[in-house]
Amino acid sequence: MAKNLVIVESPAKAKTIEKFLGKEFQVESSYGHIADLPSKEIGVDVDNDFKPKYEVSPDKKALVKKLKDLSKTAEMVWLASDEDREGEAISWHLAEELKLDPKKTKRIVFHEITKSAIQKAIENPRGINYDLVNAQQARRVLDRLVGYELSPVLWKKVKGGLSAGRVQSVSVRLIVEREREIQNFKAEASYSITAEFTNEAGKSFKAKLPKNFATKAEAENFLKQNIGSTYKVGDLETKPTKKSPAAPFTTSTLQQEAARKLYLPVGITMQIAQRLYEAGLITYMRTDSVNLSQEAMAAAQAEITSYYGAEYSKPRNFNTKSKGAQEAHEAIRPTDMTRHTIDIDRDQARLYDLIWKRTLASQMSDAQLERTNVKIEANNHKEIFTATGEVIKFEGFLKVYLEGHDDEDEQEEGMLPALKVNETLKNNYITATERFSRAAARYTEASLVKKLEELGIGRPSTYAPTISTIINRNYVEKGNFEGQERQYNQITLKAGDVKAQVLKENVGSDKGKLVPTDIGIIVNDFLVKNFETILDYNFTAKVEQDFDEIAEGNIEWSKMMKDFYNHFHPNVQDVEKNAERESGERILGIDPKSGKQVSVRLGKFGPMVQIGEADDENKQFASLRAEQNISTVTLEDALNLFLLPKNLGIYKGEEVEVNNGRFGPYVRFGKTFISLPKGEEPLDVTLERAQELIDEKNQADAPIGQYKNMDVQKGVGRFGPFIKWNGIFINVSKKYNFDNLSASDIAELIEDKLQKDIDKVIHNWEEEGIRVEKARWGRSVILKGKTKIELNKDIDASALTLEKVKEMIEAKAPAKKAAAKKSTAKKTTAKKK
Repeated sequence: MAKNLVIVESPAKAKTIEKFLGKEFQVESSYGHIADLPSKEIGVDVDNDFKPKYEVSPDKKALVKKLKDLSKTAEMVWLASDEDREGEAISWHLAEELKLDPKKTKRIVFHEITKSAIQKAIENPRGINYDLVNAQQARRVLDRLVGYELSPVLWKKVKGGLSAGRVQSVSVRLIVEREREIQNFKAEASYSITAEFTNEAGKSFKAKLPKNFATKAEAENFLKQNIGSTYKVGDLETKPTKKSPAAPFTTSTLQQEAARKLYLPVGITMQIAQRLYEAGLITYMRTDSVNLSQEAMAAAQAEITSYYGAEYSKPRNFNTKSKGAQEAHEAIRPTDMTRHTIDIDRDQARLYDLIWKRTLASQMSDAQLERTNVKIEANNHKEIFTATGEVIKFEGFLKVYLEGHDDEDEQEEGMLPALKVNETLKNNYITATERFSRAAARYTEASLVKKLEELGIGRPSTYAPTISTIINRNYVEKGNFEGQERQYNQITLKAGDVKAQVLKENVGSDKGKLVPTDIGIIVNDFLVKNFETILDYNFTAKVEQDFDEIAEGNIEWSKMMKDFYNHFHPNVQDVEKNAERESGERILGIDPKSGKQVSVRLGKFGPMVQIGEADDENKQFASLRAEQNISTVTLEDALNLFLLPKNLGIYKGEEVEVNNGRFGPYVRFGKTFISLPKGEEPLDVTLERAQELIDEKNQADAPIGQYKNMDVQKGVGRFGPFIKWNGIFINVSKKYNFDNLSASDIAELIEDKLQKDIDKVIHNWEEEGIRVEKARWGRSVILKGKTKIELNKDIDASALTLEKVKEMIEAKAPAKKAAAKKSTAKKTTAKKK
């Protein structure tokens, strides 16, 4: 056995570290936390200083036993989990659950997985930092109390199955408030003036009027004033300026920039960064710090000097703005500055490229620019046109990288031709364009992270899971607004002639941005109304600061919990007892047919319209369509829902009707359901249109050929084009012509798929009827008849023998019989009672 046992968090990390340590070190993985609060109870003793009850999850028990056995035979155990609070808590749980001897246990931390960093960590071990552990415990316990006490109130007062959380509920509040801001916004029109001029050398450039005109008449009048005008350069100012690089990446700035430049969701960015870290390519990816180590700065300077030249190098330190910037010691950077690119998975390569460029640019010289401001005068009015241009004199860091931005209107300034004061200019045209003021944009994942960070809410490790949670719980969804057409006026003066025209533009397109659902709005309103403190931005930020204070050892975590709970718990009890139910009900008006009230609210199965009041015995109900919501649906929209289902007639002996379902409007043809194309109104569908859709569906479902005497069909699903054969769905890649698949294409696709499925089978003992297959999430599974045994991740399935598998199946059989016997006994007892 190895003298030293090193325990890390992930198997990928273990593999990388094993390369750097000798034979005397055995590296094992804990696969994250081995212990946590129980899933089926609160697990916190509020009367005993909020003592948490930790337990090892069933799927980790075999792993814990293995690690405990290994730790007993090792001379030294090295706890090498991540260096943040979660990592410290993992090391503490390992020490507790494995009952490690403190004299034989050392805690090591490193923020990059390189040979020098690992060796340095082993040379400088420390004990477990209980201040960090307590900060993690405080966060875990407080969030458990909030979730466990608020959620039942929501079940009782709003709807079953809901949940609340300290950071997630505040995030939903931000999104709801932004949506209401957009809904209440009234666009105001004004006219902006742009012009094109040509100088004496024949070079053209554009200029604008610094002011807008409020009305079309004012804009048109201004253009008429310019008929016959002459123009000259009234003033010209040229001054040098500079642009400095952005700081190296923190977790949140990496998430924002990856969203802007690579279009990656926050959660995916963190998954990719985790893989890069575990492969030893970048430093730790959860950090608030913008600092670089002296070694990293020196390495960057050397790389810049050798690759670009000494004049491009400017080593610099950046100051961390976040108060709680103690999650790690460095910004996110490459571990090897000489490695410009990596040849692995495409998304990993793209994210690595972004990190490398940002890091290198942060240590490069400022870009030297020359900015020119020009004022253009007319001879017959006092309004001044202005033009601004930039010329890059020295690229500096711009040679490598320029930070992205969220503001779609932000534009880089262009270049101007050489001009001189009093130079005569020829006007080519002047245009007055009607422009409308815009509401604040909906949040993207990246801009929400930015806002949370600005407010001091959450920490690097919480942003991605928070966004995933509010989307998965259907409080928020990714918007799919196509936008709508809007007309605007444009007036142009050209060659002494003023012409007006009406143009069209698409506005309000917000694909992929975060939009609150009806249930998200209703839950938010209930929580804001009844739990003002918990939903307060300043309070949530103050809680984060308290966690930081605990991590610094300045306050006792149980005291912080007591102060919080003594205010929170009575609030919960009061709301549970006295608050009214919340359904988001809106009265829309009166049904002209029945004279009854029409309202919209949240029902048991989602948002719905109701005709009739609560005590009306003959109430009518209809579900809202997927694209409708409680806060904006109109009386006309609501009444139209009661016109469905609509019988269209008979086609080919089958009844045809149009209706609205949980996945949107559809046509039903006998037992076949055909979704309506996007934007098509179900009430506008005629029998002729329904026949077209039915024929298209039948044609699409018709076999395109056969393979081994079985039909092959094709279609397009959520993951793109596919063919279906023998119950198997096979994705069709772009290398094939999907519209014209040949028999050989079909055969190749099917055989490739079958081969891949065979490759999944690690062992296949046909005589015994046993298969050992690779399953999802990196685990493997044993299959024999109806017996299914899921293996722990630490078991090497490829090394299993038939005898060992038989043992495992036989060991499971008595357990299954005992469980069945226990179940039968319970049922018998229940019947007797």
